[in-house]
Amino acid sequence: MLKGQDLALACAKAADDLKAEDVRIFDLRGISTLTDFMVVCSGNSLPHLKAIVREVEGSVREKGSDPALHTEGKAASRWVVLDFVDVMVHVLDEEFREHYALESLWGDAKELVWNDRDED
Repeated sequence: MLKGQDLALACAKAADDLKAEDVRIFDLRGISTLTDFMVVCSGNSLPHLKAIVREVEGSVREKGSDPALHTEGKAASRWVVLDFVDVMVHVLDEEFREHYALESLWGDAKELVWNDRDED
């Protein structure tokens, strides 16, 4: 069963596999009591947002993880949050992501480098 950082990495990889944009992982341990890790990514259309959410949920389930404990929002709302308890995945359209600036809100969190593109 995936937990913590391994689950965050699996969620990020699943989103990336569906061409989610700017997939980032933040380590919130010691900063937040809500969750240990936050994955943030963008989709470029409502069907893309739906597909990313479906892929993340399906991929972690295939790897033996429990499904998200709670899902907030729908693709039509342009922001979906998958709550896996120790990992929260935020899938937003680009405009909402820019407006709500979650990365700035959690600016003191350490960002995990998880793929080769992060090192560019």
